[in-house]
Amino acid sequence: MDEILESIPKLEGHNCFACGTENPIGLNLSFYRQGEYICSDISLEKDYEGWENMAHGGIVSTLLDEVMSWTVIYFRRIFFVTRRMKIKYIKPVPLYRILTVKGKMIEGENRRLCKAKGLIQDEEKNTLVRGEATFAILSGKDLSLVPDKVKREMDSLFERFNRID
Repeated sequence: MDEILESIPKLEGHNCFACGTENPIGLNLSFYRQGEYICSDISLEKDYEGWENMAHGGIVSTLLDEVMSWTVIYFRRIFFVTRRMKIKYIKPVPLYRILTVKGKMIEGENRRLCKAKGLIQDEEKNTLVRGEATFAILSGKDLSLVPDKVKREMDSLFERFNRID
């Protein structure tokens, strides 16, 4: 089994539903690297329910989008947006159990696009959901839409990643 490296730092004070530290109803996901994967462990409570005792499909897709995004952030250190995401729900995602959400970079990258895949596993390592996403890399005019403060914070985060590697 791959060794778990130190936790991956994230930005503080943001309102992102998935990883933000300032969102009172958010997931406040934290991440760590395990070999070629970026991972997050979470147990979902009643607030994230779809059918009784099962996570809502939108929350499940949010988990995958976020871990795949952090995979791109960590391994590519670029600015991007999710362009397309494909999800296969294999088994119901239970509430009140530890889930591991994993992301990994995949082939098919070019200067404008990159791809990642993700999965959600239960405590017994059963795969419950799989996903794949394509991300559009921001440059030029599109990057100018990102606030300067956010660009500075992300550049600082990328530098912290360089010290981890």
